[in-house]
Formats: sequence, structure tokens, C-alpha cells
Amino acid sequence: MEEKETRIAVIGIIIEDKSRAEQVNGLLHQYGQYIIGRMGLPYEKKQVNIISIVVDAPADIISALSGKLGRLPGVSSKALYSKN
Repeated sequence: MEEKETRIAVIGIIIEDKSRAEQVNGLLHQYGQYIIGRMGLPYEKKQVNIISIVVDAPADIISALSGKLGRLPGVSSKALYSKN
């Protein structure tokens, strides 16, 4: 079986509805095999949580994860892909 080409990407996540944090963490756990690193910052002044995820995965997997995160109410997500 041929292995798919992977890309490195950063997925930025902003959680405005803190009750969605468990769902976000569940999705991140589901895609954990692709995650290289994660940084989370609670920003109390604006009442949001900001998470940066670095992944190495096929483009369709990155897009699927970012899309699933962004479809959660109160959660925004965008992916930034490496050029290679």
C-alpha cells in the first residue's frame, strides 16, 4: 500500500464558547497520531482560549480536522500549510 504524501501545517483554534472545549479536545485526541505539538493559551481578558496545533498529515486529513473544529458552535479554526 502506498503511503500518502504529508504536509506540515499549523491549525489555529479560537474557542469562544468554553463549553465546547471537551469536544475540541476529543477531536484533537481522535487526530492525535498526526499532531507534532500543541500550545494552548487561556486569554481571560477576552474570555477565549487560543490553541495552536502543528500537524504532519495528508492535506485531506488536515482539512478534515480544521473543518470539523470550525463547524463546532463557538469555535473558529483555520489551517496554514507549509509550501512543501
